Parts: sequence; structure tokens; C-alpha cells
Amino acid sequence: MSHFGTDALPDQEYTVDHRLSDADENVHSVWDNDIEPALTVSPGDVVQFDCRDAVDGQIDHDTTAAEITDVSFDPVHPLTGPVAVEGADPGDVLEVQLLDLEHEGWGFTNYFPSEMGLGLLPDEFDEPGLHVWDLEGDVGHFVDGIEVPLDPFPGVIGVAPAADGTHDTLPPRSVGGNLDVKQATAGSTVYLPVEVEGASFSTGDCHAAQGDGEVCVTGIEAPMTVTARLDVRSDLSVEQPELATTGPFTATGRDEPAYATTGVADDLMEATRLAIRHAIDHLATHRGLSRGEAYVLCSAAVDLKISQVVDAPNWTVTAFLPESIFPDDGGDGGDDGATANGDAGGV
Repeated sequence: MSHFGTDALPDQEYTVDHRLSDADENVHSVWDNDIEPALTVSPGDVVQFDCRDAVDGQIDHDTTAAEITDVSFDPVHPLTGPVAVEGADPGDVLEVQLLDLEHEGWGFTNYFPSEMGLGLLPDEFDEPGLHVWDLEGDVGHFVDGIEVPLDPFPGVIGVAPAADGTHDTLPPRSVGGNLDVKQATAGSTVYLPVEVEGASFSTGDCHAAQGDGEVCVTGIEAPMTVTARLDVRSDLSVEQPELATTGPFTATGRDEPAYATTGVADDLMEATRLAIRHAIDHLATHRGLSRGEAYVLCSAAVDLKISQVVDAPNWTVTAFLPESIFPDDGGDGGDDGATANGDAGGV
């Protein structure tokens, strides 16, 4: 009987069968079914992938906001792989059980200047901004005592497409890629449609946390180790990626008090922009954050939901901000000198 799991994988002991380092020979930055596998494994093998950050080390602890414009996207997304799985044929499904993700203690969230046209609200931030996060266990430290819960996941997870030639890693595809599904955390299972012999699986662009929407174009980007079991399912069929997961379905992984702003418009993207603009206004007015800091926090910890698409001609998008990320005396603002506002310098 065909079966898609609906529960998180039970805690289980496993043995890592293969480790794929992030050495240059194991890293690529395009989708191309002509790339030779860095590794070939048997179905059911566990592989540990060492993954570089999304911009391949161009940002570190000493980077300033002013230097963000020097970051090159040619190429972007260094991916570890590809890994061929024996017996995987077009029409099969590659089952990817995500067993563990480990960060290295730091990450970054940035937004780009308006001239680059990136992110949800590029026209509202003339200068770039950057926050370098201290990641401690399952918490990311922001400004003013704000702590964001961490639920690491690979932003890019996919297999090679059947179409020949090189393909950009930035847009997601039917075979996966830059999906940025924050619920693909340890304990979840991702199902990918196989289009080429061996599947040719790769992963990278790991995020320590991300709000649904990733509105400023980055989550908490971080170098990371991803451990996954790769299996072939000939009894299943999917046209695009699917996953079995128990969340997190909120920014903190639990139901709790939240403050929400809405966007109402006759276009879903404009409604989305309005919801985030209002969230930024709220954070600036009631939490004392700069608008740049608020934009970064929205990308890391605010969840966007499509609340209704039936009440024509206007649609509703809602942005949910969990209240527990703020210290007990939150709401008074304050300035500890750290900022994500490019006008005042980077963190």
C-alpha cells in the first residue's frame, strides 16, 4: 500500500553511512543533470551534508551593512552534492528523511538596497541592512533582548531536472530547489519527483529560522550540517514536492498570543506588502525598533497567512508576530547600539 507519513519521524538512532564535505569538488551552484555525482549511495543510506551559507562565505561576523552591495550573486546558492541514489529512475519518488540539522553558532539576515529590487519592500529601504546573529542552542539573539526560536531547515532541497543545460537555483522548481519551506525541519520527510536516473540530489541554503514569507529575502542564513536518509519510492507518485511534517506551523512552534496585522487588497502580493508594512509600523511604534530592524525581524519571525481568497474583489493576508520573543519588559524599545538600518551602519 502506498504511504505518505503524516507524523514526524520517531526519535531513532542512526548511523551516518557517508559524509559529503563542502570541498569545492562537492559543491555546485546550478541545476544541471550533466553534473557528475559527488557520491553514489544505496537506497536507505544516511548521508551527512556539510553546507556553506547562501552567499558562500561573502558575509561574516565583521561584515558591515555598507558592504552588502559588494555581495555577488554570480553564482548564488552553493549546494552540496549531487548524490546519486542507486535504482532511482524517472517516475520514482525520492524520499528524503531529514534526521538532523546542526548550525555553527552564527548566522545573518540582510536586506538589499532599493536599487537591487530584492525582497518584498525594496522601494522602502534605500540603503542595505544587516544583522549578524549569535545562535545559541535553539535560540537566535536579536536586539533589545529579543530572542527568536530556532528551527533549522534547508532552504534548497531538490533533485536534477530532466531539461538539459544549466538552470538558476534562485527560483523553486517542480523537482524542488529553493523552496524555503520552513516546516522541512528535522523529523520531517520530503518527497521529490525523480526526473533523471539516480535522482541527483543536492541541498544547501540552510536557515536557522525563518518567518513564513522570508520577506526581506533572507531568513537567518547559516552554514550548517544536514543529515538525511535517502530512499527510493517506486510505489508513490508526486508531480511537485510534498512533505510530511509536524511543523513548526508558527514562528515559535506553538500556539500562543500573537499580534497580527492585515493587508487587504485586490492583489495578493499587494495585500502581502500591506500586511508587512503594517507589521513594521507596529514594531517601530510599539517595540522601539528601527524600520530596518523591524524588516529583519519580520523576515526571521513573522508568519504570513492567506486568510481568505473568496471575498472578491479583495483578498486578505495576515502577518502574525509572536509575543513571546520579546523580553518580559518588552514594548519600551530602547537602543543598545545594534541596528539593521543601513542608514546607521550594520551590525
